[in-house]
Amino acid sequence: MSNLHLVFGGRVNDPRTLDFADLKSIDIVGMFPDYKTAEKAWRAAAQRTVDDAEMKYVVVHLHRLLQPDMITR
Repeated sequence: MSNLHLVFGGRVNDPRTLDFADLKSIDIVGMFPDYKTAEKAWRAAAQRTVDDAEMKYVVVHLHRLLQPDMITR
């Protein structure tokens, strides 16, 4: 299995948390086969909203959720 990563973001209620304000308006940036590609997409998305403190983008390591015994370091 490839190391799938999901990048998404949206408006949060508090910038210190991942409490997204409106799940219907989440911006799904995409799925990526490795962390390097996902990080590049995350940086691009985050940079577009750098002046808005209530917007947050994250990288989710889907492969860790799908196969928790296979966590790589």
